[in-house]
Amino acid sequence: MSGGNVLLSVENITKSYPGGLQALKGVSLEICQGEVFGLLGANGAGKTTLSGIIAGLHPATSGDLKTIDGSIYQNIIKYRQSVGFCPQKPNVDLLLTMEQNLQFAGRYFGLSEAKIAERIAYLAERLGLSNYLKSQAGMLSGGYRQRFVIARALIHEPKLVILDEPTVGLDPHIRQQLWDVIRDLRHEGVTVLLTTHYLDEAEALSDRVCILDQGKIRLIDTPDQLKSIYGKGRLEDVFVQLMSEGTL
Repeated sequence: MSGGNVLLSVENITKSYPGGLQALKGVSLEICQGEVFGLLGANGAGKTTLSGIIAGLHPATSGDLKTIDGSIYQNIIKYRQSVGFCPQKPNVDLLLTMEQNLQFAGRYFGLSEAKIAERIAYLAERLGLSNYLKSQAGMLSGGYRQRFVIARALIHEPKLVILDEPTVGLDPHIRQQLWDVIRDLRHEGVTVLLTTHYLDEAEALSDRVCILDQGKIRLIDTPDQLKSIYGKGRLEDVFVQLMSEGTL
């Protein structure tokens, strides 16, 4: 584990939808400061539901999420200001330039105009976006749009960044570049919750992984420990074995 201090405790979270569908069935886990925490599972396992609840986008049906300050629901606005969220599909305003999209995000989080300009310059340089700030989203490739969405998630210097399938559909070299960004975030002490279908991605980036199955946690461990326990050379092989055993 990269950190040690618990940043967020997820306590017995359930989520039910009309019609009786239970997306989450008593999920409990801890995410530590400065770690990359991989959230894995088959389609319908509850990954996106859980990441959305942790992002503060929608409430749990029951259970609680706690930081050092107590339940996030005691001051959800303050909590949301400490979280950056990057959705699977880039949802930028097509009528604005990318710079204007980032400015809007900075104002949303209450940053001063000087701070917004400082953060845009820093993130654009870091993510290789400086030449595209005046471009509209429709002019950019999917990889560059995704980088801008990550920049937007980081504009307010959050403690926790949630990346929901950040590399789906991207070219391999763009994928590798985004992996480097995630590694940099960890080195800077930013906590990353990474939801991914790519087992190689989870293995390369995650300090620990959590495997969800039909709304329940099946296991939480480091990739190396899981490979050792199951005698496999790759995390993907562990996952396949669990599926073949009917565990997932």
